[in-house]
Amino acid sequence: MAIEWLFERMSQWQADPALIWSDQVTTYAQFLDKVALWQACLDAHNVNAGQGVALSGDYTPNACALLLALIDRKAIVVPLTKAAEVHREEFLDIAEVEVEVCFDDADGWVVQARDVIASNPLILQLRAAGAPGLVLFSSGSTGKSKAALHDFTKLLEKFKLPRQKMCTLTFLLLDHIGGINTLFYTLSNGGIVVSVRSRDPDVVCQAIERYRVELLPTSPTFLNLLLISEAYKRHDLSSLKLVTYGTEVMPESTLKRVHELFPNVRLQQTYGLSELGILRSKSKDSGSLWVKVGGEGFETKVVDGILWIRAQSAMLGYLNAPSPFDAEGWMNTGDMVEVDGEYIRILGRQSEVINVGGQKVYPAEVESVLLQMDNVKDVVVFGEKNPITGHIVVARVNLFEPEDPRAFKQRLRAFCRDKLAAYKIPVKVEISGQAQFNARYKRVRQPQTV
Repeated sequence: MAIEWLFERMSQWQADPALIWSDQVTTYAQFLDKVALWQACLDAHNVNAGQGVALSGDYTPNACALLLALIDRKAIVVPLTKAAEVHREEFLDIAEVEVEVCFDDADGWVVQARDVIASNPLILQLRAAGAPGLVLFSSGSTGKSKAALHDFTKLLEKFKLPRQKMCTLTFLLLDHIGGINTLFYTLSNGGIVVSVRSRDPDVVCQAIERYRVELLPTSPTFLNLLLISEAYKRHDLSSLKLVTYGTEVMPESTLKRVHELFPNVRLQQTYGLSELGILRSKSKDSGSLWVKVGGEGFETKVVDGILWIRAQSAMLGYLNAPSPFDAEGWMNTGDMVEVDGEYIRILGRQSEVINVGGQKVYPAEVESVLLQMDNVKDVVVFGEKNPITGHIVVARVNLFEPEDPRAFKQRLRAFCRDKLAAYKIPVKVEISGQAQFNARYKRVRQPQTV
């Protein structure tokens, strides 16, 4: 069975805390009791194997227990969060959701049936196989959301091997492959899942201090916000042992500062995709952007500077787009990399590379330099089409204090002169008062027109 092994393992730690939410501790015994209550509730609402069930919520005790109950029932789970509220109806339709369970801020819920009969061939294929499913939404190069359908059994296989027990803060959302990975890694090893209502730096740091959190899985954008806010000065973060970061390229200057501030914390780059799952990874060291990725169930290769992956845990396919896999099961990740023996360094998405007169510019490299400037709070670099050079480099900057735009641009160019090649220095500089990251704490770049 897909998840019976996890129930058996969790029953070994019955008195131990499993989840902390809203200052309330749920033990493993109480967690398993909630799963049993949900199984009865699913019976009462005639939720059957193979049905698509949307779970709209966060890491609350009931939402997490429902997730496990749905896997046990061999349903197809479609996790949704407030971050995707604007696309909610679209996502429900694409995933052919037949039942929706919506959680409120007090962990109460409402179950609603939808007048839908699933007809997507991939859904019918999974249903015929009698396996639980997972639908995760990601954005393609056009920005249109793609629905990746997984066999949940394959995603869970990696967690059967016991690993380190840790108290973990669930930063990445429940509708993110990294969030799913965090939850099941923690529960399968008897750890504590610490849930926060907000990803604000002070709220996160307060939770780390209060519950002696050991593992923080997060994004480079959040780590930059942590540095800016100086929340780390207001809270005791000495319990932290490991900070993992992924979802976007880490600016080298941000990594350097985090490493200097937290010399006793291991910093580890992670790598994964909604279509493939999360690969095992090992950074060369805490201050290095070179990382080894792969591990059991994953194969990697680099073709023309682009990372390709073949995975046993790969999705069955997209519900609303052609398959991205070649005939041998390899997927072009679209990530451009450098190679040094067993290690790779991720340079950026191929779709985000700026082509200036035939020269490649990687946004993260420019951002890393600009983040070192005085008065620069945050920056996003992207390309803008140009009839002469193909593209020009544009920097959209957030400042701590107001500054004359013309004087700032001159200061920026002078600062970059001995740090970047001339073609990498931003030609256009915009000063913005808006946050430049989304609800997943990932940089939002203006799409390029190729």
